[in-house]
Amino acid sequence: MEQLAPKVAAPQRRRERGVVPAPRTVPRRFSVRDQVLAALRSALLAGELAPGGIYSAPSLADRFGVSATPVREAMQRLASEGVVEVVPNRGFRVAQRSQREAAELAEVRALLEVPAMLRLIRTVPAWRWATLCPLADASALAAASGDVAAYADADRAFHGGVLALGGNAQLALVANELHRRSQWPPEPIRAIADLVADAAEHAALLTALSAGDVARAESLVRAHFT
Repeated sequence: MEQLAPKVAAPQRRRERGVVPAPRTVPRRFSVRDQVLAALRSALLAGELAPGGIYSAPSLADRFGVSATPVREAMQRLASEGVVEVVPNRGFRVAQRSQREAAELAEVRALLEVPAMLRLIRTVPAWRWATLCPLADASALAAASGDVAAYADADRAFHGGVLALGGNAQLALVANELHRRSQWPPEPIRAIADLVADAAEHAALLTALSAGDVARAESLVRAHFT
């Protein structure tokens, strides 16, 4: 009795003929939301969405050319950070922060980051500090362009890079969230010279850290927060 050849699944037959099926793509549920979130952050820092202003999800969706759902998701994320407030049946109000709140955030950041940096200065070799120079350079370029949103991102990246050398992921995560909160709301008018001065402190801080100059590093980082 003639034996029948075993059936070979279609994908296997295609592989045997040299035809490899295209990989199945996995939908990225939050990709659009993340893009909208980034766009909203930039608009906020650029002053395009003013403190106290109320914006509806449909109107913002029209602005960004997306559906209202990812906009609502992004705004809910901003609400959890205290950047916006939910206004029932109207949308979201851009929050206003007092000088006292801003000072409190700066104080908390200093309490976290200053001791961490001073511990690192005793253990991190000079060559590892040098690996952060591209981050300092990026902040200087963003400052020179006068792009407040780009500088905010570069500033957080630099501070995150410093703390990452300590290996404490939770500290870096908490510090980054505090840093993001402290960047809102932006100053109404910030001269390029002010941004450039801030960015220059990054380079000066790296020089002090790589040299092991504890007193200079502490002075610089405390002044940077205030």
